[in-house]
Amino acid sequence: MNTKNLSEDISVKMSEAATPAIAVGNRVSTTRIVGVAALAYAASMIAQNAMFDGGVAQLLGLGDGTAAPTYGDPLGVVFAYHAANRGAVAVAAGLESMNMVLLLLFVTALHGLVQRRGGAGADWSRLAVAAGATLSALLALTIATHIAVVLAANGLTEPTPAFELIWQLHAATFALALPALGATFIGAALATHASGLTRPWQRLLGVAGGSLPILAGLGSLAIADGSPLLFVGVLGLGTWLVWLVVTGLRLIRG
Repeated sequence: MNTKNLSEDISVKMSEAATPAIAVGNRVSTTRIVGVAALAYAASMIAQNAMFDGGVAQLLGLGDGTAAPTYGDPLGVVFAYHAANRGAVAVAAGLESMNMVLLLLFVTALHGLVQRRGGAGADWSRLAVAAGATLSALLALTIATHIAVVLAANGLTEPTPAFELIWQLHAATFALALPALGATFIGAALATHASGLTRPWQRLLGVAGGSLPILAGLGSLAIADGSPLLFVGVLGLGTWLVWLVVTGLRLIRG
């Protein structure tokens, strides 16, 4: 009986000792998943935006070498670009499907990681999840209208009022996606910092960089009408990519 009791006592103690080790292992695994998702998402977005560079698209045989038009360019320029660069837009649209999955994976896995680390920053990670889901939906609509623009250009000889309307809807949807991007950025940056996953300068980068798309979004109508205010939001997007890469590498290293 004594031997049996001793054996049971040893088994219980071994189980209790193994539990923290398993928890730490799970946390490390989740940390790396978040890091990989961040890097993959950044890489996919960089590749997507490269498709709108005329030189890159031409090198890949996807376009005629002209860069994507801005929302302030004449409608004739917009029409000519989409008529000649269907392949580049098709690849960019396909990559958006990847972007949606990676963004949602990143923000949900980040929220789970924050909760496993004690819950500090959980409110900010919830903001990142909600804003990230909104951002995914708005960018999906942005790409959907972009696809419609390409298909319309393929069947026309010159731009029509309907073509112009679809292009304006595309611009307006992108402008409205900017505040969602900023909220996602700020929520993720503050959540990772509160959980001790990133350095203080990364929090500052997130707050400053995330504020830019939000401020730009206040002028959504002006952006859709071709205002240079768009580039304030684009600067915030560039900062978001930098933060994702730096944060992703840090999380992978544990």
